[in-house]
Amino acid sequence: MALTPEQLLEKRPANRARVDAQKERMLGEVRAYRLRELREQLGLSQAQLAERIGVGQRQVSKIENGDLDSARVGTIRKYIEAVGGDLVVEYVAGDSRLQVA
Repeated sequence: MALTPEQLLEKRPANRARVDAQKERMLGEVRAYRLRELREQLGLSQAQLAERIGVGQRQVSKIENGDLDSARVGTIRKYIEAVGGDLVVEYVAGDSRLQVA
């Protein structure tokens, strides 16, 4: 007999920290993919965008793969401006938000 979702969760509870970490990873991938779509809509290759913003093609590839930890904020800002956007940096604590850049 098949278990209902509730019975399954009762038998094998989810690891909330692991689920949250996976969710963050997936959201990062979606955001990075969206940047790639924006670049492609402009008809730019990674190499062309890299030249425009003064970095190597590899750095553009890393940004588009969600590897933002190794990228400088200025590089990310230039990337976003090159595809027609503005970078907004916020401090978030609970319900409080403060735009810092």
